[in-house]
Amino acid sequence: MKTTKINSQLVLITSGIILFSLLFIFGKTVPKKDKPAEDQPVAAQSLSISTILKDYKSKLKDYQADYITKLENSVVRGDVKEQQIHVYHQLARFWKDSIQAFEPYAWYTAEASKLENSEKSLTFAAHLLESRLLDEGNPALQTWLATNAKVLFEKALELNPANDSSKIGLGACYIFGNISDNPMQGILPITEITKKNPDNLYAQKVLALGGIKTGQFDKAIERLNIILKKEPANMEIIFRLAEAYERKGDKESAIAQYRKLKELIQIPQAKEEIQHRIEELQK
Repeated sequence: MKTTKINSQLVLITSGIILFSLLFIFGKTVPKKDKPAEDQPVAAQSLSISTILKDYKSKLKDYQADYITKLENSVVRGDVKEQQIHVYHQLARFWKDSIQAFEPYAWYTAEASKLENSEKSLTFAAHLLESRLLDEGNPALQTWLATNAKVLFEKALELNPANDSSKIGLGACYIFGNISDNPMQGILPITEITKKNPDNLYAQKVLALGGIKTGQFDKAIERLNIILKKEPANMEIIFRLAEAYERKGDKESAIAQYRKLKELIQIPQAKEEIQHRIEELQK
């Protein structure tokens, strides 16, 4: 199983600042290559937090492993909810700050939120998982992320059934998480939200990404342009639009968006990657 690490950009997601475009530039602006056989994802149903933790723990240094074991044992022994919450947050911080491992960090954040059972903590943890779901390429991890986020969104909606953001997040779990044979189960509630409020950019984004996933590029482009009218310097959306045009076969429009992105972004290596992609499309 191949797990993923978080970096400084992804940490920003935890405070609500989404900089996915900076991550895509290094991972998705180059043509995809076939994975070697040994790197193929494991079956989705076989992936659990125990297998994820086992994989990460095998790479820990002895003192780190000892620290984690003590924390885990204190959770088992702890009979006070507040104590358990505190330890879960300690575990989350360790995996985020010391190891930069996203899945354990998100898992323990989610476990703490279940005990806290507040809408704020539940939605934070749910959106943390869902934010990675939108771009995860491993079907096993997609399902793991969606399954856990779904539980949190449902708990949050029990507390506040009128929260459109939680409804959209739940819909994204169905669209991108391989947890339903009927993607419309996720699409229809989000579509209703956009009909009621076309300016709900989160809903427009999720539906746009769903359109890209299913090959409905014209619909995806339409929704992405709705977002760009409101947020013309949104680098993630510009990248998504370039991707949609590219996959549609409209190279000229894709190049125009990549050039716009190149002007906005400040990281030299990222500019080089974008220029490389433009040159590939011009061939």
